[in-house]
Amino acid sequence: MIKHPYPAQLTPLYADRVSAGFPSPASDYLEARLDLNAHLINSPSSTIFVRAGGDSMQGRGIFSGDLLIVDRSITPKNGQIVIAALNGELTCKTLDTEQRCLVAANPRYAPIPITQESEFSIEGVVIASVRYHQCSP
Repeated sequence: MIKHPYPAQLTPLYADRVSAGFPSPASDYLEARLDLNAHLINSPSSTIFVRAGGDSMQGRGIFSGDLLIVDRSITPKNGQIVIAALNGELTCKTLDTEQRCLVAANPRYAPIPITQESEFSIEGVVIASVRYHQCSP
C-alpha cells in the first residue's frame, strides 16, 4: 500500500452494488473503508488534478467540468489519454504515436498533428476522472 502525504478521510464502502435499474433492498454489510487517494493515486508526488473543459473527449467518458487525475510519472503510450502542451496551450486528447498526432474522442474534431515545428510536451497520463452529478465545487 502506498503511503500518501495527506491525511485521508476513510469512507465506508458497502459490499452490495447499487442497482441502476430496479431498486433492491440495501444491505447493511460494510465491506471496508475506502481511501480514495490510495485507490486512485499511485504516485502522490507526481500526481496533479486538472479540470476538463469542452466536449472533445466525451467519447472516452470525459465531460466538461470533470476532474482529471493525471500521473506525470507514467511514460505515455499509444492510445492513452494524455494532457499535452502544444504550442503553449494545454489539451486533453488521446495520444496516437503511430500517426504522430493527438486525437479527440468526438468526431467533430480533426486530429491535431505533431510536427517538427510544434512546441510539444506531454504533461502526464490521465489515469481517472471524477464526474460531479450535482453542483461542481
